[in-house]
Amino acid sequence: MSRAPVYFFSHGGPSVQYNTRHPAFPVLQQIGREITQKVKPKAVVVFSAHWQGGPNEIHVNKDENAELIYDFYGFPDHYYQAQYPNKGSPQLASTVMAKLAEAGIASRGVSRGLDHGVWSGFTVAFDPETNPLNVPLVQASLFGNESPQAHYALGRAVSSLRDEGVLIIGAGMTVHNLRDLASVFQGDGSPLPYTTSFDDALREAVETDPKVREERMTAVCRRPDARQAHPHMDHLMPVFVAAGAAHDEWGKQTWTFREGSMGWGQYRFGQLPESANS
Repeated sequence: MSRAPVYFFSHGGPSVQYNTRHPAFPVLQQIGREITQKVKPKAVVVFSAHWQGGPNEIHVNKDENAELIYDFYGFPDHYYQAQYPNKGSPQLASTVMAKLAEAGIASRGVSRGLDHGVWSGFTVAFDPETNPLNVPLVQASLFGNESPQAHYALGRAVSSLRDEGVLIIGAGMTVHNLRDLASVFQGDGSPLPYTTSFDDALREAVETDPKVREERMTAVCRRPDARQAHPHMDHLMPVFVAAGAAHDEWGKQTWTFREGSMGWGQYRFGQLPESANS
């Protein structure tokens, strides 16, 4: 079995599944088709920006049937009626926790729904009607801290799942500043200076030699524009998980789009299965 690649989704807000004219919509669709038609995973483990566990503890959803969490406010009523069919796996959740224990990372199984950091983007990438995922989906939390090293280590701890056909996805945003969100909707939507500079710096760090990637990515968090791009680092930490899970394999930015205070960088780490490249 070929080792599954690793992905980072810039997932957008809850409107992503309704705004079919947004440039990210067809890109997420294409990534979803690549995963279902070429990668063909046996299961998916996803780390979302919208779930933090303890400062030094990871939480793993052990439910077989996860309801949706509508973790947003002020949107039209139909947003709160959205559905995304999914099937969990208590067995895979236990395997994830076992991998974490082997790496010295504390974890515990919990009952929790899927937050919109997962289901909004997944509804586009894995449309239940046209491109269903049809494999078990287990969500795990981030740490309740902003340590890039801890999240890189989290990814390394679960990396071997890839050898079993499990796809690992981090879901966040490459730039995410809600304080300046009005910049997206007012004026012409041009990216703010920090959106462009930080998105570029992150790409350069991710695409560098894997031997020094963790160091380079950690340095990005210390840039002067880092706290502008991410007043809170929750939406950045999933890319560290993805890079850690990639281990010694190269990362590549497959697409990006900058609008106002938001960056939509999409990444893939590792290679597609050889049969998919032929």
